[in-house]
Amino acid sequence: MPNAIPPATPADGNMRVDVLTAAAGSIPTLTELNADTVANISCYLTPDGFAFTQEQATITDERLCSTETFGLPGRKSSTLSLTGIDNTNSEYETEYNEMADALTEGADRIVVARWGLPYDTPYAAGQKIRVIPIRVGMKAEQSPEANSVIRSTWSTFVSGPSDLVEIPTGG
Repeated sequence: MPNAIPPATPADGNMRVDVLTAAAGSIPTLTELNADTVANISCYLTPDGFAFTQEQATITDERLCSTETFGLPGRKSSTLSLTGIDNTNSEYETEYNEMADALTEGADRIVVARWGLPYDTPYAAGQKIRVIPIRVGMKAEQSPEANSVIRSTWSTFVSGPSDLVEIPTGG
């Protein structure tokens, strides 16, 4: 008897998020994704720290001959804010502050997100990734809380199409 409820992939540990300083094309190559300059921020992000949203507006399509209002797909918009560990001014700043170092205000960056595989699985051709070009906004330190860690939130401004693409073979 087939399973009536399809299986689900746990979210915990099965997402990778990287920050690239540049890519030659609109889809990063395997070489670019695995470069030493890439900041893997997966373990810096808090569980709700990758706040990516997409919306699409509706174009109203009214006709003289109809009593109904129809709709067409309109402009798309994407937003991204990142919340994670910030070791600025701590004993860990020099060695463990890649997220803060990568997200310099005003810098143009490319955020790459991959769902469904353990975060430490290397990138491979054919995997689906979300490529999000951004300009980094301001860093806002979060209020300290009991039984918590020091963290900050970076606002970003999506500066190009944020497409879901396959990693190309080669390169």
